[in-house]
Amino acid sequence: EGAGGGPRLAELLAGGWRLWEEVEAGAEPSSGAPAVQEKVRQGLEALQRAAAMVAQLDLFSENEELEEIASADLKYLLLPALLGALTLKQVNLSRRLEHLESARAHFWRFLKLCRSYGLGSFQLPPASPPGEEDTESPSPGAPAAAQPSLVAMASSRQAKIERYKQKKELENRLASMRTFVESGQADEEQTREFFILQIQKWISTSLEEMESIDQEMLILRSRGAAKQAPAPPHGTSRPARAPLKPFLLTRDAAQAKVFGAGYPGLPTMTVDDWYEQRRRQGVVSGQSAPQRAPAVTDEELQKQQQEKKEEEDDEEALQKARNWDDWKDTHPRGYGNRQNMA
Repeated sequence: EGAGGGPRLAELLAGGWRLWEEVEAGAEPSSGAPAVQEKVRQGLEALQRAAAMVAQLDLFSENEELEEIASADLKYLLLPALLGALTLKQVNLSRRLEHLESARAHFWRFLKLCRSYGLGSFQLPPASPPGEEDTESPSPGAPAAAQPSLVAMASSRQAKIERYKQKKELENRLASMRTFVESGQADEEQTREFFILQIQKWISTSLEEMESIDQEMLILRSRGAAKQAPAPPHGTSRPARAPLKPFLLTRDAAQAKVFGAGYPGLPTMTVDDWYEQRRRQGVVSGQSAPQRAPAVTDEELQKQQQEKKEEEDDEEALQKARNWDDWKDTHPRGYGNRQNMA
């Protein structure tokens, strides 16, 4: 016996399914195009109404066997999977996490229903996505038993490969049967086989989509946590201090008096005073100002440099001095200046 909803329920499912296929085919250049998103909206509305009718009719129960489901009602098992697939086609980025959670719930309900009817052999994913309280990912320092082993990873990869091969084989078989079934030429047994194959194909799709959803949700949640987290304390940052006011830095107190008289608008400060002020502000260490040699006048400095030079070039300087004396003895003042004869 068919569903008590009559053709209206069948039309809602057929319409939502067709809209999903049109969106999936990608006739429009972008999934965010208004025409595409309008199809997504219409498809979701039709499928949601159909799912509400199925729930009201109580078509399926986890306590019954697959054989107890009428062949005409098998296709309604696909409603949660189609709802999940269309939910993922929405492109509102501000609600992306919400859409992922909704789609995951649809896929999980579909897989749970399929498991209860013995459709397909697969491991039912957890009801909650990883990253929540009960399924924290192991820390790097966790014991080896908590970390995914290489054997488990290889086994998971092999299972994905097998699932992909089975899905392609199912799609090929469905393509050859589809026209025959949709035209109404197939008998009940062929129709039943067609929809069971569709359910098995969507089991593979749902498992793939849930794995992809879980990965995307982890990324989105980590980004959200990073945005909401308070700024880390800057232990190495320097404490804020008042900006320095301009002043004249002098070598000693005598210069401070001279420069202070010439620039009354600017305070004067010796190097020692400056070091002491900076030490009190905590900018420099408490050690005393660097020891400097006593102040030396410019004349004394020049004399010291001349003496040092004469010591280094004593021989050469002495010889030049003697030659110059000899030359002056033999050449009177003004010798060779023939330009100024007048």
